[in-house]
Amino acid sequence: MDEVIHVGDRFYVIGTKLSDEPTLVLKEGDTYAIFGHAGDIDARLQKSQGLVHAGMRHLSRFELRINGLRPLLLGGGVSRDNTTATIDLTNPDIVEGGTVVLERGTLHVRRERVILQDAMMDALTVSNYSLAPITVHLTLTFECDFTDIFEVRGTARAHKGATGEPGFQPNGVTHSYSGLDGRVRQSYVCCEPQPDRLTAREMTLIAHLEPHAHRRWDVSVRCRPAPGAERMGFEEAYASVKAEAEQFRSMADARSSDEHIDAWLQRSLADVRMLLAGTEHGLYPFAGVPWYATVFGRDGIITAMQMLALHPEIAAGVLRYLAALQADSYDPTRDAEPGKILHERRTNEMALTGEVPFAQYYGSVDSTPLFVMLAGAYYQRTADRTLIESIWPNIERALAWIDRDGDLDKDGFVEYSQRSKEGLSNQGWKDSHDAIFHEDGPFPPGPIALCEVQGYVFEAKRSAATLALALGNHARALDLRQQADRLKAQFEQHFWLEDLGTYAIALDGLKRPCRVASSNAGHCLWTGIADPARAARVRDQLMSEDMFSGWGVRTINKAAVRYNPMSYHNGSIWPHDNGIIAAGFARYEFRDASLALFRSWFEAASMIDLHRLPEVCCGFDRRSGRGPTPYPVACSPQAWAAGSVFMLLNACLGMTIDGQRGHVGFDRPMLPACVEDLSLHNLRVGPHVADIRLRRNRGGVQVIVDRKSGNLDVVVRK
Repeated sequence: MDEVIHVGDRFYVIGTKLSDEPTLVLKEGDTYAIFGHAGDIDARLQKSQGLVHAGMRHLSRFELRINGLRPLLLGGGVSRDNTTATIDLTNPDIVEGGTVVLERGTLHVRRERVILQDAMMDALTVSNYSLAPITVHLTLTFECDFTDIFEVRGTARAHKGATGEPGFQPNGVTHSYSGLDGRVRQSYVCCEPQPDRLTAREMTLIAHLEPHAHRRWDVSVRCRPAPGAERMGFEEAYASVKAEAEQFRSMADARSSDEHIDAWLQRSLADVRMLLAGTEHGLYPFAGVPWYATVFGRDGIITAMQMLALHPEIAAGVLRYLAALQADSYDPTRDAEPGKILHERRTNEMALTGEVPFAQYYGSVDSTPLFVMLAGAYYQRTADRTLIESIWPNIERALAWIDRDGDLDKDGFVEYSQRSKEGLSNQGWKDSHDAIFHEDGPFPPGPIALCEVQGYVFEAKRSAATLALALGNHARALDLRQQADRLKAQFEQHFWLEDLGTYAIALDGLKRPCRVASSNAGHCLWTGIADPARAARVRDQLMSEDMFSGWGVRTINKAAVRYNPMSYHNGSIWPHDNGIIAAGFARYEFRDASLALFRSWFEAASMIDLHRLPEVCCGFDRRSGRGPTPYPVACSPQAWAAGSVFMLLNACLGMTIDGQRGHVGFDRPMLPACVEDLSLHNLRVGPHVADIRLRRNRGGVQVIVDRKSGNLDVVVRK
């Protein structure tokens, strides 16, 4: 991810105006809202709060008052399927002339909220539980600041566009902004029935309520308004988002009778669904809210891999999208080279004006081999020859980039150098400016060859060989396998650190190893490039006290000179990183280590609000009775953090799916002692569908097929 200002890192999220007040999140497509537990938005309190559409904050303040006073919070939150927020409030004591004229707890105010397309839609209902008629004034104060997401993150701007005069209609007001990119953005704040009083920044709703009567208003903030046009009301919007969520869940689902594991599974599945956006090429998971609510190549690919077993349609959308945006020319300003796969695409104002380079940016060294890896994994899962044939030219162009621009010095390793002066200095998944260093602290000269990237290339070539064989190109398949074998031998020779018992995090431009023990080595197990004779030492190093915090594997060893448990990449703990490591352990038959990681993250999720794993946690040692320490500007939800539970689970179950043979396999499945059972519903393999239940017993885990259609084979190796 790209972290924005000059503090050694060009792209950095400024840590001011932060608050430890918990927030709620709703998102659909290109629109999301972050707000407090009472339903108010106040970016003055916490900079991430707001209603954001297409990378522009359209609403920075949205506060409800009862007779001028802040209501009292009774409770509420976001539904388990992430579709709606429901918040219950009541009035405080209302005093006039020294007398309480309305006792607290007399009124019940309910705020229900959904996001649909470009709008935040509220149903606001007030009920009178007194024995006398009451007149109550509800006031909504709002501000539309039209602040670019990079500005929210901390990037100063020399110039901004122009704010227009408010435009009034009977039921609302439109605020507009003419951006430096030539686009006009609008926020239409409206109410049905129409408000009793309306100004540019406030609407007042007056209710005369008999005892036990109620009154309701539908209040909306629309980011691309069309006042006067027919728009969907709250009830229709509510039904629409609920139906979409249920359709996604019904396609495939994982459940457990254990309430904590079930809550983790359901929240994770709901988070992935919420982060999906529909594109002309299919579904694509946006990386995370708030800083990365857009397309990222690497994140989309890894999330698609995590979700392959349950939702292979995500991988299809990712492959088609990235193939369509594959670079076809050299453009140093975007770190673009022919055949390279996208790093990031944004449509916010500062990207479109070139103030930040991310309108269509290619500065990642790993998206390209990961794209080929995903194509291979998708074909194994689905046997979708049609899609593979359609993107085979893109796969060949990606392989050509790996051999040409990815390896300019022809030493056999794929490396990166920053071409764009405005782009990222480090271009692996650990892309903060200080993430790659030598053991005594200095930053290495480029070009940089990361250990995990060589693993991705190794697996990409093996995957491409399998695809070439499936398409009838035997000579190409043989050549690719031979290339992979040569890379594996060369990798062992140059990256292995015998004294540390692991692989160097990178080679610098002088081919010197960066002698730092890191979680990157776990990715080398995942891809299979690691020598089996050395894999156990890598496992032991990753699970040592200096690497394993008790919650998960740290990004680097505590002994490293740049170790800082509160840093972004130098001592923190990332769920997706640990999911990949667990998959690597399983690949080399270290199933107990996979199980230990699954158990630790399950216990972490049980102690985190909403059972939602964030993008990253601090790397402090686990303490009794305490959950993981939050990282202050982490995205939550984050797609590959949400998807990590499914990768961890797959590693423990040893589950494989062969789309060609209609085969589901479980290799000595294991579950933590705290999990008694787990069910996979509507597992689809081609035309076949199955419900499969896994249940702990004394001999291990029993696999039970509750429902099966077609000739699907379910095979268990014990």
